Amino acid sequence: MTYAERWLLPDGVEDILPEQAARIESLRRRLLDLYASWGYELVIPPLIEYTDSLLIGLGADVDLMTFKVIDQLTGRTMGIRADITPQTARIDSHSLQRDGVSRLCYASHVLYTKPKSPLGTRSPLQAGVELYGESGLDADIEVISLLLASLQCAGLQKLNIDIGHVGIFEALVAASGMDDVQQSELLALLQSKAIVDLNAWLDAAQLDADISAMFKAMPSLAGSRKVLQQATQIFVHAPAEVTSALQELEAIASIIEARYPAAELYFDLSELRGYHYHTGLVFAAFAPGYGSALAKGGRYDRVGEVFGRARPATGFDVDVMALDKILDQSSTSSRAIFVAHDEAEKQWQIISDLRESGETVVCGFAGQQVTDMQLECDRQLVLEQGQYVVKPL
Repeated sequence: MTYAERWLLPDGVEDILPEQAARIESLRRRLLDLYASWGYELVIPPLIEYTDSLLIGLGADVDLMTFKVIDQLTGRTMGIRADITPQTARIDSHSLQRDGVSRLCYASHVLYTKPKSPLGTRSPLQAGVELYGESGLDADIEVISLLLASLQCAGLQKLNIDIGHVGIFEALVAASGMDDVQQSELLALLQSKAIVDLNAWLDAAQLDADISAMFKAMPSLAGSRKVLQQATQIFVHAPAEVTSALQELEAIASIIEARYPAAELYFDLSELRGYHYHTGLVFAAFAPGYGSALAKGGRYDRVGEVFGRARPATGFDVDVMALDKILDQSSTSSRAIFVAHDEAEKQWQIISDLRESGETVVCGFAGQQVTDMQLECDRQLVLEQGQYVVKPL
């Protein structure tokens, strides 16, 4: 390897330099402070753990996104986390073992074997919340509300959230009697919204006529709240679970529209992201001009089963670095005080007092001038008539 090649980083892996790092860290702190104000307790799971617990119940997608290594102490396979949600489920089920409601939050890096989008990072900073122990709709409403509050806290002006419910597809599949292979094929067609192929597949599958018609209608049931009214008519003969899911979506629409009138709610009844993982509501936040989801979440009641404690659960995670990129924050000059080299004890006490008051104070070395500083300073500590004073530059 040549000297010129040594500084190269793997594709999708990057340094976060001072200006961006300061913004990201500020955003991370604001989000965690927000979550704490809603009663969510911070947890910091390990970066790596055994795949036996890290991957069980998550499906093949997360498995493929996870780097795996061999533990030199035990010979067992370990994984570098690609998602923090299952780790919080383990903490709730095994480490905390609370009987009542448990609210947990986190903000740490994850690692992907490949980026989720062509120019995406493989080491995003993921912040999020998980609410355990409450199966009622109020829990889902709380986490959706907190997601929108997170976007507001970050400074996002336009709030766009897509909402779906995997229970609709699940109930129709159960009523259709199709096997696992058919279910997987149909799921792929609905996710791709390939309507012509979907209709051809359903005609060939020879399902019940009413069920087939409902499946065919699902891709078109996407849009504003009016979609829910249309769906009620289309699914009039559907299983009771479908009616219940539509009622949940209506209830959420009413409350979220009242709480966040500026938010644009988009309902998509064929949105099946994480179908093998989620068990009810699913949602994702988007921003104009940014192709990938900024945040995603939903209900995932069954994930705790693999840890011996199937607790009701709902939550979301936010891509903090993606949020930073789309906020288009103008570069702000660092407000710092420059202090020329001086060994006087009195000066050191003044410097300490300024730092304790929240000021950034940068001490120059012998012969160094303020113009030599990389960090931009807008003031200087000077000695005038025996007193140290801070003066603008």
